[in-house]
Amino acid sequence: MMRIILVIAISALVHTGLWRLASPSIEAPDITLPVSGLAFNAYQRWQSPMQNTPPSREELQGDLALLSSVTTRLRTYSALELPQLPALAEQAGLRITLGAWIDGQADRDRRELQAAIQAANQYGSIERLIIGNETQLHGNLSPARLKAMLDQARRSVKVPVSTAEPWHIWLSQPDLARHVDVITVHLLPYWENIPLDIALDVAMERLAQVQSRFPGKPVMIGEIGWPSQGASRGAASASPQAQAFFVRSFVSRASRMQLDYFLMEAIDQPWKQAQEGPVGAYWGWFDAYRHAKFDLHGPIARDADWMGKAMVAVTLSLIMLLPILIAFRHFTAGPMAALAIAANAVGAAAVLLLTLAMERYLDGTDILVWVLLTPAFLIMGFTVMSQTLEFAEVFWPAGLRHRISPQALSRVAPTPRVGIHLACRNEPPDMLIETIDSLLALDWPELDICIIDNNTGDPALWRPVFEHIAALSQTIPQAHLRRGDTEVEFRGPGRRLLFVHVEHLQGFKAGALNLALERTDPDVCWLAVIDADYRVHRDWLRTVAPLLNDAGTVIVQSPQAHRLNRASLFGRMAHWEYEGFFRIGMHHRHERNAIVQHGTMTLIRQSALREAGGWNTSCICEDTELGLRLLAAGGTAIYVDHVSGTGLLPADSIAYARQRHRWVRGGMQIFRGHAGKLLLGRGGLNRWQRYHFLAGWCPWWGDALHLCFSLAAIVWSLLVLLAPGATSLPLSQFVYPLGIFLITRLVLGPLLYLRRVGCGPADVAASAIAGMGLSHTIAKGVLSGLFTRHATFEITRRMPSATSTPDSMSDGGKKARESDHRGLLAHLVSVREELALLMGLALCATGFMIVLDNRRDEAHAIIVWTIILIMQALPYLASLILAGASLTAQPRQTTQETPLQGAAHTGHLASPAEPTQLHSSAAGSRHPRHQG
Repeated sequence: MMRIILVIAISALVHTGLWRLASPSIEAPDITLPVSGLAFNAYQRWQSPMQNTPPSREELQGDLALLSSVTTRLRTYSALELPQLPALAEQAGLRITLGAWIDGQADRDRRELQAAIQAANQYGSIERLIIGNETQLHGNLSPARLKAMLDQARRSVKVPVSTAEPWHIWLSQPDLARHVDVITVHLLPYWENIPLDIALDVAMERLAQVQSRFPGKPVMIGEIGWPSQGASRGAASASPQAQAFFVRSFVSRASRMQLDYFLMEAIDQPWKQAQEGPVGAYWGWFDAYRHAKFDLHGPIARDADWMGKAMVAVTLSLIMLLPILIAFRHFTAGPMAALAIAANAVGAAAVLLLTLAMERYLDGTDILVWVLLTPAFLIMGFTVMSQTLEFAEVFWPAGLRHRISPQALSRVAPTPRVGIHLACRNEPPDMLIETIDSLLALDWPELDICIIDNNTGDPALWRPVFEHIAALSQTIPQAHLRRGDTEVEFRGPGRRLLFVHVEHLQGFKAGALNLALERTDPDVCWLAVIDADYRVHRDWLRTVAPLLNDAGTVIVQSPQAHRLNRASLFGRMAHWEYEGFFRIGMHHRHERNAIVQHGTMTLIRQSALREAGGWNTSCICEDTELGLRLLAAGGTAIYVDHVSGTGLLPADSIAYARQRHRWVRGGMQIFRGHAGKLLLGRGGLNRWQRYHFLAGWCPWWGDALHLCFSLAAIVWSLLVLLAPGATSLPLSQFVYPLGIFLITRLVLGPLLYLRRVGCGPADVAASAIAGMGLSHTIAKGVLSGLFTRHATFEITRRMPSATSTPDSMSDGGKKARESDHRGLLAHLVSVREELALLMGLALCATGFMIVLDNRRDEAHAIIVWTIILIMQALPYLASLILAGASLTAQPRQTTQETPLQGAAHTGHLASPAEPTQLHSSAAGSRHPRHQG
């Protein structure tokens, strides 16, 4: 407990310190109120002049009362929009510089001008008129027309008249000054890409230029300020700290220089994002909720709320971290520190996401993204914590406490009667015969082997197996044979071998296994399930025999391993991708009796299987589903990381993807069928077993979200590129949680592989590409498994064994292998969807790079979004690489075929003929059968 307290205390202090370091303070002059003036738009948070939703009289009165505490003067922009404003301002003791909005629409311009003139002659609160705002900058009005309107206003009112333009317009159109009483100049160095540290000096230089050019005219600053949020423009960066520094520095200098000015602006106006982009909303002294945005005295922190955010983030991290540390209090400092780092990172990301809605004025698009991404970020956060827990338990040597030791497997043990069930359909007969012969050679006194060949329509595939079994009686003394048209049984010393060919059998593989269960003697204690491509090692059952005597044990699972040609690039990629599950993930789950039963090299207590009701014929992943039910019934499942048999890898990337699609779809069937057990705790699974099943599916759900986001990103990008005014890029802050998620997977996965799987860096990279290349397949499996009922059990085409040369194959074997090798066109067709998505994302990224020069005001957002598009495209690129690698998947017959195994191990069990390894591995990155 002292270790837990120290880890929590240190992590909280470090976390808080990092928030403080991320929010350094800068010095700025203190200022006093009132300021000279504020530019004022009165619209509330969800109001907009474009939607004709003006503020009410009460809202105006509230704003004027608030602003009277800061200034005595306001500048407005339209006389028609809020005609009651001058009277209300007079009641609040405020003076108005009234604007007339001139935009080139003749009728409206005429009415604006008349309304401004009438108000100036009616209300004593109006001290000046500004006719037109930046009409020359934007080309809304000809110079001649503007001058005529200014002359008309000057003749009609007694107050000074002006028009407002940036400094350079006054210098380029000096004749305009002859038609105004006051020169109103805009000084906005942010829009000129000027860095903050020299922005005020540059603004004052611009002001001096205008003053020296028009020495006989008073010069008023109509707008000056800095935004508190938004994209950077060159060296000009928008932030709350930058705004506070610039405004305080300017007000201090303006006070000394006795300048006449209006700060841009009084209150944030979110509606301006439609015209000026996100930055247009953030120029206010007050935010849109009418809260002051900075202090007038003292140092200015980069984030004034950093302490509150830090406390919330630390609290969230402790809520996640404390139960884990208590549950795993046997961990040393290293694993605890890893968990603390992950929890604090997730807590910080959650705070950034939660405060995004409070600090930014999210428009409809941003809110939609926020709503859609929040569930995804919850899944990401859960995945980060689960993968870090896996890493913490497995990476450090002392983490695994329930690993089966070599000593446990070396005890003398009883030898109960074992039944072996093998279900097959349309399998190459030569391969199946090799498997049968390896079963008969097992070092075990009494075996009951039942082979169910279901729905194989071509006799050339099942008849050779039938005849092989019949011929065994001629070579084995004391063998007895019983033979029918579709069924053959032979009994030899300690062996019973039954082969049944059945047609029109329902229920996928589970139906065949249930039929085998019916034909099995009830006296058989344990049932083993083997895939048709497996060569089991002679010592398999002897190795696990000590574990078969515990009455509570219902499953004893050995790893699935493969034999392949080492020269096959695809073979190595697929092999090492599989290995992560068995060297890492199964150990992590075994610690809490939550392993995945994966269908081959598994032993099941027959009584438990019968009590559970047999195999589920509605699920295409009958093995994992049965394992979940047996665990829910209170049974114990044991994982023995001892390679006791090897099978064949999928023939190519097409077969590899179809196999994974079946596993994923079956997993979603399991989730759907057992949601009550998994989510609500109904049905016997303890909390850790429920956790492991749900945590295992999280990466698969992440792949489904990735597909949805990729499609949305393409559509969104096209809208931004083709209709930039209608759609804006999402906020960059949405990327932070994604960055934490990716960093976790990129760092922890390879480290675990190098430590526990025992492959080199090149094979780690190859396995990562293989796993990533299955992302689209997994996504489709998730969606189809969750939202459709019908499912098809597809047999996985496998690589031919190196011993199965064309000369040695039977006619049936040749026929089964005819379609195994697929060419370039078939592989391209198999990844056509991935190719389309890759091209779509690449074209969008290219489009943003092309428009970057013309949209420098959005440069930061464009670059971040382009990076996201590239990251989204990586799995689809990996699919193409995987497809290309599988074109070389056919093994060369001159190359020796061997099982590849990890190098890291703490014990060694081997027979002289078939060396194997016992690994002390652990929980993995992307294991194939369950975690995706």
